[in-house]
Amino acid sequence: MSLIASDNRRIIIGLGATGISCARHLARKGVPFAVVDTRENPAGLEDFKAAFPDVDVRCGELDADYLTQASELIVSPGVAISHPAIRAAADKGVHLCGDIDLFIREINAPVIAITGSNAKSTVTTLVGEMAAAAGIDVGVGGNLGTPVLDMLAEGEQALYVLELSSFQLETCHDLRANVATVLNISPDHQDRYPDMQAYYQAKHRIFRGCGHAVVNRDDALTSPLLPKGVTTSAFHLGRADLNLFGVTRDDTGNDWLAVGQEKLLPVSELKIRGQHNVANALAALALGKAAGLPMEAMLEALRKFGGLKHRCQWVADKAGVSYFNDSKGTNVGATVAALDGLGPTLGDARIVLIAGGDGKGAEFDDLAAPLARYGRAVVLIGTDAPRIREVVGAIECRDASDMDEAVTLATEMAEEGDIVLLSPACASFDMFKNFNARGDMFIAAVEKL
Repeated sequence: MSLIASDNRRIIIGLGATGISCARHLARKGVPFAVVDTRENPAGLEDFKAAFPDVDVRCGELDADYLTQASELIVSPGVAISHPAIRAAADKGVHLCGDIDLFIREINAPVIAITGSNAKSTVTTLVGEMAAAAGIDVGVGGNLGTPVLDMLAEGEQALYVLELSSFQLETCHDLRANVATVLNISPDHQDRYPDMQAYYQAKHRIFRGCGHAVVNRDDALTSPLLPKGVTTSAFHLGRADLNLFGVTRDDTGNDWLAVGQEKLLPVSELKIRGQHNVANALAALALGKAAGLPMEAMLEALRKFGGLKHRCQWVADKAGVSYFNDSKGTNVGATVAALDGLGPTLGDARIVLIAGGDGKGAEFDDLAAPLARYGRAVVLIGTDAPRIREVVGAIECRDASDMDEAVTLATEMAEEGDIVLLSPACASFDMFKNFNARGDMFIAAVEKL
């Protein structure tokens, strides 16, 4: 597959899971391509060369002159399009895209597109479960689980529910989702974006060409500027109303998920705990209704859904203390959501938070208020532990060198009825392979108590 042999020359930038899925897709279609990677020796390089022996592969510093030979650069999410060599090629007219645009070119099925700083994996999975409960052949993937192009290997499905990161959306020009949402916006990836405005703009690319937008009424930053003809609906944790999913209290004092005047499901029947998960359930219902999913199937899926691993996952109750694993809380907004979600369920009890890691350039000030309301103590780990310590206020704060010590210290400080919550507000890479490994180590430490 010689790069120079085609008038439509494509170069894939990045040999991670997404880049390799792009290579498989182009190979299936018989489209010539080359591959570059900024790393000298990316993982799986030899396997890739064995699978694609005729593909030109170049590793190391990106060559602007080489990239400019292409008609299209397919940029993996892990590579910033602000890279000087990529920008130089774009300035000379080379088109930039990503795997999502390649995917959209191939399908006719409707798409539900979901992004947000937090909860997008939970809501994406839940909407997929709702569609499956309705008997629909649904594909669920994107930033979550299966790369989108790999979903095409077995043929087109009837519906796609896609979790999309801001990095994927940067290179997404023609999504045209049938239903799209930004669940929430809070500071994240400030090591990649120059400011919050740039991050916000990347997220809102999800609404380009959409048919229906779902808005979080509790977060003004999720409301898009839309052309006439695009319908909208919304969700929030307040009272339900017309085209607004919310919470309605009945005459006996029980809270219900509702829309308009219709009570849908008692909140007590949800297996997922916390106010943030009530919001996730409402978001999924709003997305599913906009996509035409039957309400009965959606409610059946909600009753069964137990949540995702590492996302406010209940681990154990030991000596009157509950342990929750929210290792996916990789930014401040996620940890605030976990504290505000679990805190109101505790009565007079409190939360002992385990936090810290690589903060990705974010500020931690927003942790102060929920910790003041619900926190008993904080155990700090990782590179940015000193920066978190500066904002936690008068709450007792202790340092741990590893996860075993963190769990031991948190258990010592917890009182009966309390929650020990791992929700780091940081990335994991300074101490762990990834957030999954961090969460697994937390679970193992709890099990050893």
